Amino acid sequence: MKEIVKTKDAPGAIGPYSQAVKVKCGELLYISGQIPLDPETMEIVGKTASEQCQRVMQNLSGVLAAAGADFSNVIKTTIYLTDMNDFGPVNDMYSTYFTSNPPARACVEVSRLPKDVKVEIEAIAVL
Repeated sequence: MKEIVKTKDAPGAIGPYSQAVKVKCGELLYISGQIPLDPETMEIVGKTASEQCQRVMQNLSGVLAAAGADFSNVIKTTIYLTDMNDFGPVNDMYSTYFTSNPPARACVEVSRLPKDVKVEIEAIAVL
């Protein structure tokens, strides 16, 4: 029914969740929220929200590739920010990964994210 997607090209889970879950019926891929961890060192990458967003997008790319997909397969994302003032820089970085036919998206401000990062993004893709 479902297949857990795991790759070394994105950080391993730091809690009770999978990097992604591939659903056989309907062929949907649910990607857990990614934060700006380097998959090799498990250290936070970037000081600014834009720099952290770039690492997050690289992590999403790694999970997508492990499932046989890329950003063109993404149909929905949710962006979590600890400061909505970072929306512009994050949006600018995010937009470089979705140059045409971008997915549906929500962006919300939250009080805190894991490891006190500035940005986290989750995604749903169709395979």
